[in-house]
Amino acid sequence: MSMEAPIQILIDKFHRKMEKDEQARKDVMPLRKTINIDLSTEHYSMKLENARIEDFKSHMMDDADITLMSTPENLQGLIDGTLRPMKAYITKKITIKGKVQDLMFLKKFF
Repeated sequence: MSMEAPIQILIDKFHRKMEKDEQARKDVMPLRKTINIDLSTEHYSMKLENARIEDFKSHMMDDADITLMSTPENLQGLIDGTLRPMKAYITKKITIKGKVQDLMFLKKFF
């Protein structure tokens, strides 16, 4: 199961939220982050800048600010709501490398 399409749907959802929610856009606007998603069998990267996610690609960047590591199945569970983010983190179904402030940003996706 490729996670490329579900991740793209999340990115599109994020962009719609930024367009509709002025406060969320103001909160996110100053952030400039690089993000890697390592699913063992699949790897993705993207850049956040100007409250937009750009350069979504199927490879990992060197020195990303945030790296989320999991499996395709667990990421799908986060996306569809069958796996709660905090439970996934505590049970190590997801592992995240990055600053605490960066990790809080990820909550905006789920």
